[in-house]
Amino acid sequence: MTDSRQRVVVIGSGFGGLFATQALRRADVEVTMIAKTSHHLFQPLLYQVATGILSQGEIAPPTREILARQENARVILGEVTAIDLEAHTVTSQVLRRETVTPYDSLIVAAGAGQSYFGNDQFARYAPGMKSIDDALELRGRIFGAFEMAELAETEEEIQQLLTFVVVGAGPTGVEMAGQIAELAHRTLRKDFRRINTRDARVILLDAATQVLPPFGAKLGEVAHKSLERRGVEVLLGAMVTDVDERGLEVRFKDGTDGLRQQRIDAITKVWAAGVAASPLGKTLGEQTGAPLDRAGRIAVNPDLTLPGHPEVFVVGDMIALDNLPGVAQVAIQGGKYAAKEIRNRVKGKPSQKPFRYFDKGSMATISRFSAVALIGKLKLSGILAWFLWLVIHLAYLTGFKNRFTALVHWAVSFVTRGRQERAFTEQQIFGRQAVERLDGGASSLVSRPGEWDAVRARLEANAAEEARLTDERRRGVPISSESVDP
Repeated sequence: MTDSRQRVVVIGSGFGGLFATQALRRADVEVTMIAKTSHHLFQPLLYQVATGILSQGEIAPPTREILARQENARVILGEVTAIDLEAHTVTSQVLRRETVTPYDSLIVAAGAGQSYFGNDQFARYAPGMKSIDDALELRGRIFGAFEMAELAETEEEIQQLLTFVVVGAGPTGVEMAGQIAELAHRTLRKDFRRINTRDARVILLDAATQVLPPFGAKLGEVAHKSLERRGVEVLLGAMVTDVDERGLEVRFKDGTDGLRQQRIDAITKVWAAGVAASPLGKTLGEQTGAPLDRAGRIAVNPDLTLPGHPEVFVVGDMIALDNLPGVAQVAIQGGKYAAKEIRNRVKGKPSQKPFRYFDKGSMATISRFSAVALIGKLKLSGILAWFLWLVIHLAYLTGFKNRFTALVHWAVSFVTRGRQERAFTEQQIFGRQAVERLDGGASSLVSRPGEWDAVRARLEANAAEEARLTDERRRGVPISSESVDP
């Protein structure tokens, strides 16, 4: 790298950021990727980590390893806290260590997070499906529920523990509900002695009037019936109004002008409804005047640049342009488009035509050998759609090693009853909550060493509490996240 090269900063290591960086491999630029995680996450397969099919390493290879041979690319770990469009700088932070990175061109591909529609307190009891942390926590909650049900002494406790609620009937919710049902009815059915896992209730609910709304009424109905055949209860027109440790409140339209309220008792809840764009969209909007939509996505020019700032591109889930969907292909194509525009500018070539998204179709799996696919006007369902889903997702996994191991694990899971990744720990379930309750989060442990004594005292108190919880477990009392106070 030389100082005379144009400096390109890429924010985010998701599909948009990674493909943009790789597309600049042969450009006469120096690229700095800034990402808050050390891996590239294949987010569409997170539900398979949560349900024990794949390991996190297979869908989240290290970004540095992917870019190791790209000599003009550098990776910086850190969460972007500020972008100064006038000074052309990006400020990032990790464990309170702050880094300021200058740029000549900027590609913002920070993605989106889970939206709880203004009820962020729901996240404590109903994790989303946007990160490795989410998937590992859910794995612990799902498999842990069966373990605790085996110890429970009353029928009421068993029912609470063996009721699983998935909120959101989009692709992620459908895939999650289908896999939990398969766990209960097929994978685990011979593993326990006191409980019958096939008695588990798996409930999929959504405020919409059909399953998989973007796929159209026909495929939505196919998915709906397929889920019900696999033991999933589908509740539509249902709005979640409250979530607590032991269940959730749901409001239904009763077919007239009235509403009825219902409580569903369930220890394990999964939130797969709604997305919110990265807060960086608001940061950019305040500096450019570009409007944001309700999901926090920022309006961009047809060439994916910000108004008044042709050196700044925004791609993927963060953009509000032509009603583009928040799917991986939009991010991939947008990242490649932005990279090509930068290459053209470096070489003095004319600009491209405005960005046009090529829709390669949408897919969702329901269970093994069952999926739906919408490719243009072509509508597929059943085993043919499932094999197509398998091939396409295998192709987009990063690296031969990950493709090979994923294929082996899929064979084990779909041909036999096995799930290779069933290990979980209490730390996975409660560790993130513990860190979040610390003043300053994990940063406080390394940047304020004077507080170690206080932290140690609290950990010792937790040890005593754990001893009490262990005794309760022996007596079949369900574990409570309220009981662990880091």
